[in-house]
Amino acid sequence: MIISEQYLKELLQKHYNMEVSSIEKILGYEDQNFLIQDAEGTKLIAKATTDLLDPYFLEAQLKAMAHLRKKDQNIRIQNVLANLDGGAYTVLEVDSSFLYLRVLSYLDGTFMGDLKDCPPEAIQSLGATLANMDLNLKDFSHPAAYRFTEWDLSQVLNCRDYLQEIKDHEKRTMVDYFLLQYEMEVTPLLHKLRKAVIHNDANDYNVLVKDGQVSGIIDFGDMVESHLINNVAIACTYVMFKKQDPLSAALTLIQSYHRIYPLLEKELSVLYYLIAARLCKSVTTSALQRSQSENAHHFISEKDAWTLMYQWIKINPLYAQNQFNLCCGYATVLGHEDLDLALKTERKQVVGANLSISYQKNLKITRGALQYLYDDKGDTYIDCVNNVSHVGHCHPVVVKAMQKQLAKLNTNTRYLHDGLVDYAKLLTSTLPAKLNVCYFCNSGSEANDLAIRISRHFTKQKDVIVLDHAYHGTSTVAMELSPYKFDSKGGSGQQPYIHKGMNPDLYRGHYRYGDKHAGEKYAADIAGIIKQLADKGTGIAAFICETLLGVGGQIPLPDGYLKAVYSHVRAAGGLCIADEVQVGFGRVGEKFWGFELQDVEPDIVVLGKPIGNGHPLAAVVLTEEVAAAFNNGLEYFNTYGGNPVSMETGIAVMNVIRDEELQQRALETGDFLLEGLRKLMEKHTIIGDVRGKGLFVGAELVRNRETLEPAVPEIDVIVERMRDRGFLISTDGPFHNVLKIKPPMVFNIENAVSFLTNLDEVIGGL
Repeated sequence: MIISEQYLKELLQKHYNMEVSSIEKILGYEDQNFLIQDAEGTKLIAKATTDLLDPYFLEAQLKAMAHLRKKDQNIRIQNVLANLDGGAYTVLEVDSSFLYLRVLSYLDGTFMGDLKDCPPEAIQSLGATLANMDLNLKDFSHPAAYRFTEWDLSQVLNCRDYLQEIKDHEKRTMVDYFLLQYEMEVTPLLHKLRKAVIHNDANDYNVLVKDGQVSGIIDFGDMVESHLINNVAIACTYVMFKKQDPLSAALTLIQSYHRIYPLLEKELSVLYYLIAARLCKSVTTSALQRSQSENAHHFISEKDAWTLMYQWIKINPLYAQNQFNLCCGYATVLGHEDLDLALKTERKQVVGANLSISYQKNLKITRGALQYLYDDKGDTYIDCVNNVSHVGHCHPVVVKAMQKQLAKLNTNTRYLHDGLVDYAKLLTSTLPAKLNVCYFCNSGSEANDLAIRISRHFTKQKDVIVLDHAYHGTSTVAMELSPYKFDSKGGSGQQPYIHKGMNPDLYRGHYRYGDKHAGEKYAADIAGIIKQLADKGTGIAAFICETLLGVGGQIPLPDGYLKAVYSHVRAAGGLCIADEVQVGFGRVGEKFWGFELQDVEPDIVVLGKPIGNGHPLAAVVLTEEVAAAFNNGLEYFNTYGGNPVSMETGIAVMNVIRDEELQQRALETGDFLLEGLRKLMEKHTIIGDVRGKGLFVGAELVRNRETLEPAVPEIDVIVERMRDRGFLISTDGPFHNVLKIKPPMVFNIENAVSFLTNLDEVIGGL
């Protein structure tokens, strides 16, 4: 029912004996709101509500306001004007509907949301005002306040029902991530947090500011009995809007609140996630209502909420908690060097000394959030190198799939379970039709080991051709396949049945950029090895190589290379194995698998790393012909390979790649990153080469572009300085002079811009 200005004027005359000189309709969330002026020029607010679901709750709101006014005559809330019967509101039956009318005093000021920049003194004032309200409501109760409302942060997980309304994949995933963190970090503590009847909605359009002070808090329509700290979290959320340093604004409010109504340390420990929860509720509701409503008030804070959420995920939760603690006079929660030293000492005592730790200043990473990592000192890092967390650290879809299956069943493949077949079908649907048989195991090393075992059985040969500087894992067989390991210090040396082909490096290899036939020439080297073996009466079991070379230097293969090599290998009776452990699952952007860039079909594909997003899962996929030969009566059994949890994890990863269009993200962000690095190469002569595909990127650093002298230790300085600036990268290549950039696939353009800007400054400062 739409209330006209004329009809409202008549109602005010009849029930309030009020002569109205002007009426203006103003925006509201649910009520129909009017700014009115009586005959004496006094401004008032009239609120009309039709078909009220809970009239008893309206009474609770008005009683709470009266309770506050009784406690403190100067409290900054509206007065309720009584009607001619002395009631706080008027009920009318109109056209078989009920109309609820109430009249409130007018509070002068500007909505906080309309301020270009809310000043610190106003934020302090809001903290004090809110604390006074909470103190005065401490002894207030009303049965209608003990209710369910979707705006109670205790109910925020219900937002999951509407996540699909957020159409932007990146935004939806971020909301889902924060909801997962609420479930894991806040829910277990809810029963320990103080509860009270709270206003529950000190948002930027419910708070009025005048002369740098809060002149009023309006709208008790979301009042509920909930956790006290929720009231603070909501207020913090909105004072952080439009702030370059949002956390500082929150601290100003918290400190002011705490002086009047002390917050408990346990409450502060979950405040970071409660603020995130309010943002989740706000943006999810906006997304839902966008498809149902044209009311502009429903979306008034949406843009600011998204901006803040992008800022918030970059803030280490431990850092935020520590700042909350310190501003309230509690102890620090950050780690310190003495604890790290003790941990390293204990690690040396119980863990093998040749298990390395990255960076000169070692990191203790305590949490992950998609493309971000948080350490125990409160610092945040953009992960630019961990291609294992393919779809992002702690991706909520993957985590929930694992949790759900782990709570249901985890056992081995000697029992039937749907997940094994479902995942095998899903995986093979992305591969050439002839690659349709799967074996599951636990790591890329184990998968490569199995692939070689299968090839040797199929061909009845033992010799394998690998590429120089290659790395295929840490099992005994995988180490034998890896010149990167067996040629290094402490390595066991090359076995007589392993043969090294040229590293097809177009930058510093035998055949270089500009040679149109480089791929065929490098392939001829493999043909030469095969001929040498044939001359000795020896065949080959397999040729194995990564479809883009990782440890070899982040090198895309020359055009036509694998097509020629595979032809030579198959002519000699060998099998062609594509190691997709580092480059598969859409990372190269242009294609889903690296070997597709070379327009070839392997006989065996080896999968690992990104396949489980950090969960120990790997696979070997092969042709029916090869699989049939391997089925020789000797059982293949792997205790953990193919277990239900791993299968659901793999399915979840594949679904995320598809549903969030991460292959396209890799293409777009990767192209942007490569172009940016090439521009830096024009500016900085230390960058000798930039290469890669999608989000598989390498930048080779040299001291001299003519001699190609590796820029070591300069590259190590760059890596350390980038770490200090919050970017985690690593080095690779035979001379350890290639910057390795292989971030989680959720790495975005903004991250790339920030990375390039900082790399430019770091190199410029060498």
